[in-house]
Amino acid sequence: MDFLLNLAPHLVNGIGLGLLFALIALGFMLIVGVMEVINLAHGSLFALGAYFAMMIIGLEPEWFGPMGEWYVGLPAGLRYSFALVLAPILVGLVGMLLEYCLRGTYGKDPLFGLLLTFGAAMVIEELIRVFWGSGEQVLQTPPAISGAFIWNGLIWSSYRFFAAGFAIVAIFMVWLFLERTPYGAIIKAGAHDSEMVRALGINLSRLRLFVFGFGVMLAALAGIIMAPIWGLRPHVGVDAVIPAFLIIVLGGVGSFGGAVVAGVLVGLTVGLTAAYASQWSLMSMYLLLIVVITFRARGLFGKKSVLEN
Repeated sequence: MDFLLNLAPHLVNGIGLGLLFALIALGFMLIVGVMEVINLAHGSLFALGAYFAMMIIGLEPEWFGPMGEWYVGLPAGLRYSFALVLAPILVGLVGMLLEYCLRGTYGKDPLFGLLLTFGAAMVIEELIRVFWGSGEQVLQTPPAISGAFIWNGLIWSSYRFFAAGFAIVAIFMVWLFLERTPYGAIIKAGAHDSEMVRALGINLSRLRLFVFGFGVMLAALAGIIMAPIWGLRPHVGVDAVIPAFLIIVLGGVGSFGGAVVAGVLVGLTVGLTAAYASQWSLMSMYLLLIVVITFRARGLFGKKSVLEN
């Protein structure tokens, strides 16, 4: 019983981490599915979302002119809520600009898109250093979700529970959008056969623009939530994009449920390994991938993807 009680915080942390990984991976998967482009800038946009949120939370009165004192006087929770809404929108606009730059690579060798998004990732990371510096930063969280509490003689992080709950709600909202709205149906159709979508009279350029913006907004949202857990530094996006790509392969390219299940598996694997053998924590998710792909070449729920055409 004592062993299970001691294990419980690590399970909670692992599940929360895995759900946030899944949120990053879902945005990555939508872009891959609809645009057939592997967005290597996804991690940098993840980091940019957290930096934008930090900027919005800490805005000085002079940014608002006469209304500056009003904003500074707002409760911390309200400023944090503003950041959760505004920062992903700003990152979505940056993503749309990147998609516009990508249009010249469509229909050509995939290497062109890879190189362009890799270059964009480097540019975004350097811009973060220019505007916010290279040192470690802190994203302030409201007192209501900070700190810890004691239950059954164990110390639990309040923020970890908030992060897990937020990720569950966000993933559920994405699922509702994709499965229960007409535009979600168009996105899924575009991921299956973009030329058929064009033949039906749907503006494929506009669809790609929207999907790219939506995908990077999910990454930015995950970046804001994960910043207090991982810390905030210019290259933190590298730590995010690698698990996201691994989760897509592990769960199966194009599978929503596969991405969520794989995200939780990766989170649990990394979390539990970090608790009992920290030197193996990063290696553990690659070992998990090797084991699954050995027996399921397309991942847990994978079907034939657009990348195989």
